[in-house]
Amino acid sequence: MDVGESGNADYFDDLTFWWLFFGMFYQQLKKRHRAIRYNSILTGDDRVMEFLHGHWERIFNRTRMSRDCFVWLSSILEQTGRLTPSRAVSVEEQLMIFLFVVGHGASNRNAQETWQRSGSTISKYFGIVLEAIFNMSGEYIRAPNMNNVHHTIRYNNRFYPYFQGCVGAIDGTHVSACVGAGWEGSAHDARVLEHAISEPQNSFPFPPPGKYYLVDSGYANKGYFLAPYWGTNYHLRDCRRLGGDRKKEQFNYRHASLRNAIERTFGIWKKRFPILRSMHQFPLDKQAMIPVACAVLHNFIRMDLASVAQDHIAGDEDDDDASSEDDDVAAVPDRVDVGESSSQVNIPHDMDMGAFRDYVRDCIHEGTSG
Repeated sequence: MDVGESGNADYFDDLTFWWLFFGMFYQQLKKRHRAIRYNSILTGDDRVMEFLHGHWERIFNRTRMSRDCFVWLSSILEQTGRLTPSRAVSVEEQLMIFLFVVGHGASNRNAQETWQRSGSTISKYFGIVLEAIFNMSGEYIRAPNMNNVHHTIRYNNRFYPYFQGCVGAIDGTHVSACVGAGWEGSAHDARVLEHAISEPQNSFPFPPPGKYYLVDSGYANKGYFLAPYWGTNYHLRDCRRLGGDRKKEQFNYRHASLRNAIERTFGIWKKRFPILRSMHQFPLDKQAMIPVACAVLHNFIRMDLASVAQDHIAGDEDDDDASSEDDDVAAVPDRVDVGESSSQVNIPHDMDMGAFRDYVRDCIHEGTSG
């Protein structure tokens, strides 16, 4: 190699070096001047402490429960090993992120901004807490004692003894979902119920003999399900204008009033957790877990008197659908059982639901005209 060729090689080596140098310098300069995305002076953990030690209404509005209830729940989750703190996110922050999303229907982006965490972190801990609370369902969601008569029936002469065999109500109280092919839009109520009772893995709580559920006109009057009369006023605002077949309309009015009283609990539940009214596009299995987890939280909150009291004090400015049509029917508290039922208007073993409905209809008419 002659001197000229050697000089050219050194020149290109120097040029390459300087290009690499300036390239690296430029990248470092970009990093230095890049805007920091999560630059709040308060970290997520700082915000948790701010809520825990601030005014009671702030943590209630954020989590839908009192401060003591929140601390109690987070302690249970940590002590039972369902939640564990990570290096960067405490159990309290994990739980508060979850409660913020379900209690406000907040999007992942809103949660990122509120808690100064990345979208993947929000999603990760939402899923972890969801599974933890879902796994508490066996402790906090239990079928009522179906051999007892609920006090709303037992101590109201509009319902007792006519509906003393009623153990619950089923109708189109829907929780929104983003579903795939086969269940698009609003699947018919009867189809959903048929799927629930026909699949053994669903563990549908069938009532004992002589007991039944109230259902609306979207279901068949058979088996364990007592439906109103077709072609007769049914909704409360219509039943108040009695006319036509008075016996059937009297039955439908009492039936609708009782079903409405029972289902006010669902209105309160959906008001407390707006995500149930506008489900996010989670995977379907996660969507199925969310209503169960919210039911666990609802029952847990009901065990805390402070949360119940603060719920009444704070009110809710942004929700308006927890109330029902029939304001003269009291709301039904959770898990209240009273003494054994008598056997005045029970379903005889040899009578189908059609004949039993006529029998209750006649009893109601005799009771109001006597």
